[in-house]
Amino acid sequence: MFEVGERNQDGSRARIGAPLKTVCAALLALLFLPATSDEAKADLRLCNKTDSQVGVAIGYKDKTDWVTEGWWNLSSNSCETLVPGALVSRYYYIYAVDYDQFGEWGGRAFMCTREKEFTIRGIEDCVARGFERTGFFEIDTGEQSSWTVQLTEPVQQGTGGR
Repeated sequence: MFEVGERNQDGSRARIGAPLKTVCAALLALLFLPATSDEAKADLRLCNKTDSQVGVAIGYKDKTDWVTEGWWNLSSNSCETLVPGALVSRYYYIYAVDYDQFGEWGGRAFMCTREKEFTIRGIEDCVARGFERTGFFEIDTGEQSSWTVQLTEPVQQGTGGR
């Protein structure tokens, strides 16, 4: 190996400065590639804007089946990525439980869940398959590549004006 400024046997100067710069540039590009791709990455995120701990389940259609997954446990005033990367569906479904106030965020799209951590393929015959049938609310992402859902405290009856 030649040092910078050392001469080859034929008297020519060894040029390792240029290749060394190329190798360094390539290594730097590789180091910055993950950071750059993270910035461009899209996600489905959920933010818990309540004062309670919340459990969250999601439902979506992948290439072949309906899938439900849970549980993400979010402490108060925190956010979590539920689906990393570009969104594969336009519609996602959310069901959430307020562990401290015993409330819930649900809807009319029924899917399968269970009490412990789960990934369930299919939304039919939940009870017959040993799961719970749970109502999720729909999120229409409008075909965006990323989306954030914010759970907030429900409006309480009897507060404020008429």
